[in-house]
Amino acid sequence: MQKLSSLPAKPGVYLFRDARQKVLYVGKAKDLRSRIKSYFQKGSVLDPRKSSMMRDVRHYSYIVTGSELEAFVLEANLIKQFKPRFNVILRDDKNYPYLKLTVQDEWPGIEVVRKVKKDGALYFGPYVPAAGLRDILSFIRRHFRIRHCLSSFDRPMKPCIQYQMGRCAAPCAGHITPEKYARLIDEVRLFLRGEKKALVDHLEEKMLKLSEEMKYEEAAEVRDRIRAIERTMESQKVVSPELGDRDFIGFYREDNEVEFAVFFVRNGYMIGMKDFRLRAAYEFSEGELLRVFLMQFYSGEIVPPAEILTPVPPEDADTIEQWLGQRVGKRVKVGTPMRGRKKQLVDMAVENAMFAFRNRKEQSIDDLLRDVRERLHLAETPVSIGAFDISNISGEEAVGAFVYWESGAFDRDRYRRLMIRTVKGIDDYSMMGELISRIVKHFNGSLPDLLLIDGGKAHLESARKVIDQQGLFLKKKPDLVAIAKDPDRAFVVNSDSPIGLEDRRRSSLLLKSIRDEVHGVAVGYHRKKRGKALLKSPLERIPGIGKKRRLELLRVFGSIDNIRNATITMIAALKGFNKRVAENLLNELRA
Repeated sequence: MQKLSSLPAKPGVYLFRDARQKVLYVGKAKDLRSRIKSYFQKGSVLDPRKSSMMRDVRHYSYIVTGSELEAFVLEANLIKQFKPRFNVILRDDKNYPYLKLTVQDEWPGIEVVRKVKKDGALYFGPYVPAAGLRDILSFIRRHFRIRHCLSSFDRPMKPCIQYQMGRCAAPCAGHITPEKYARLIDEVRLFLRGEKKALVDHLEEKMLKLSEEMKYEEAAEVRDRIRAIERTMESQKVVSPELGDRDFIGFYREDNEVEFAVFFVRNGYMIGMKDFRLRAAYEFSEGELLRVFLMQFYSGEIVPPAEILTPVPPEDADTIEQWLGQRVGKRVKVGTPMRGRKKQLVDMAVENAMFAFRNRKEQSIDDLLRDVRERLHLAETPVSIGAFDISNISGEEAVGAFVYWESGAFDRDRYRRLMIRTVKGIDDYSMMGELISRIVKHFNGSLPDLLLIDGGKAHLESARKVIDQQGLFLKKKPDLVAIAKDPDRAFVVNSDSPIGLEDRRRSSLLLKSIRDEVHGVAVGYHRKKRGKALLKSPLERIPGIGKKRRLELLRVFGSIDNIRNATITMIAALKGFNKRVAENLLNELRA
């Protein structure tokens, strides 16, 4: 490692890595020298998480930045990229839905998107859960008669069925002027911005004007639209119109787990609520937890509102405000209200976080894993589970797959797909042995607590022998279980009696889902490899026939069949060929 005394006393980001150069932790510091030295100094008091991490740390690196803000942004990006094992990770990679009103187009439309762009369009959201978005979109399409399609109107078109149903004004066929269509878009804009009173007032004026002009049919349509909008006003959750756009964040903490709840308020209306779970919180302060949550939550596609309100101030609040402001191009405030309606909504978010935590606790992963331990007669409750499977056809294009499950979810960053190298022909047991040996080395002996083998008792015994042989390389010897099909059942090492998994208990469903996941990964990888092999020309598999010779053969003979039917003399006469090469070529093609 680099000498600690040579580290710069400047702001930046540091990365700790293990012996295989895998990133274990990403952190930021105002003073890199002071922060990194604190991990290595004798007498330093580290929390259990960091103490465990330092046992695996073999290398570190750092990146100097020009400011704390640059360090904050870089830290967020690196955590998102590497998902380090010892960082607290928000496992939420969803892009939340928005409604996009394409006001920059000549004939604007509305669509659902999951990414906000700076393209001149208006975006409304996020809508969580998405069912609320579908209801709003359906309402707009029923009552505002703007186009549903995304077609270009380069030439007149015949109106579609939406026009016949009275749900589109058919701009494609020239049945509405650009000025009248623009007024429809203005009405949609008012509706989505929550300015429904202004919209109703506008529509009532429009209805009266149509009545005065004796356009009674059109006036009746506007009247029906007003009634529909008034019904939606009654059904929507009006928080407080003066609140505008704000996110209210609460959290509830118990042991090393934290539940966050976010209320999305837009234009004074509650348009959604979402809760999130953070694990491995350990010794984090409340301010640090909020910093981590805000950094990871708003580093995705979600657009921050004008103000974010939390029960306690997050660490680095000023830096977070600068970062969020840069992302949206306008000021974003992060605050902690002490009284009034804002304080009530933050308290409500805290309460919802507590309820969400307790509801999940009833169906907790811990209880599920304890049931797995009891049913499989394991000495300890597994925290992580891995699974292996082999896929091949008569020994051809054999591949192996490994999947990793932890904390209630599959960790796809730890999936591995391998070509079988040392085993030829049909020998699934030896293939499984090679796969397990290579995975042990790949993970530097750090395997999950429980390993599942797709197969029966014989597969389990083969895997056990490999694990015993790898004993010196393993940091902890995992438990082994085989999961067989038809019927679904489990085999354990010290018993010949299978354990039935057809009972639909949560533990049975978990074990089968992990078995099915690795099987799907293995089969998918095998199909990919086999597909590539099938696309290869038979000439590519013949020794001594390189690209130039293949091109010459196909230029002269035109097809594989014509080459196969040619004589040695004909082929030997070609440029770059001789009699020996011609004989070998025909022997291979005619075999």
